Amino acid sequence: MWLRRVFFGWLIPSAFLLPLWLLVGWAVFNAGGWAFLWVLFLAIPGVFLWQLLLTLLVRARGTVRAHRAVSWWDVLGFTVWQALVVSLGFFAEAWWAPVMVLAIVAGVALFWLALWQLWSEARPSRFVLHTSDGMAYIPPQEERAEAADRDVFIVTEKRTPPAG
Repeated sequence: MWLRRVFFGWLIPSAFLLPLWLLVGWAVFNAGGWAFLWVLFLAIPGVFLWQLLLTLLVRARGTVRAHRAVSWWDVLGFTVWQALVVSLGFFAEAWWAPVMVLAIVAGVALFWLALWQLWSEARPSRFVLHTSDGMAYIPPQEERAEAADRDVFIVTEKRTPPAG
C-alpha cells in the first residue's frame, strides 16, 4: 500500500520534473540545436500536459481519492511510461527513435487504461453499492407491502375566503 501511496503523491510533481529532466538531459548530454527545438516546443509541453491529463483521470476515481493510493495497474503503467520518458532525456542516438515510439505507445495505452478504470468504477452496479470512502455493501431489499396492508391518509385543504 505504501508504494501505491507514493505514486499517488508523485503524480503532480512528476508533471513538472519529467519535462525539466528532458531540458537538463539536453544540456548535460550535448544533444544539439535540433534536439533543443524538439525539447522546447514539443517534449516539454507534451509531457507536462499529458502527465496532468493522466493525473486528473486517475484522481477522478473515488477509490483513489478515498485511499489516497493509485491501483497496481496505475503503478505499472506510470512506471513504464515515465521510465521511457526519462530514458529519452539521455539523447542516445542509437536507441532514441525506438524509445520515442515506445514512449508514445505507452502514454496512449496508459490513457486508455486510466479511462477504462474510471469507467469501470463509475459504472453503476445493480447489486453492489459503494460508500464515499470506497467500501462496498449490498443494500437491503425493499419490502413490498400489498395495497391492502398500507394505511391511506387523505388530507383535504380547508379553504377560507380572503379577508377583505
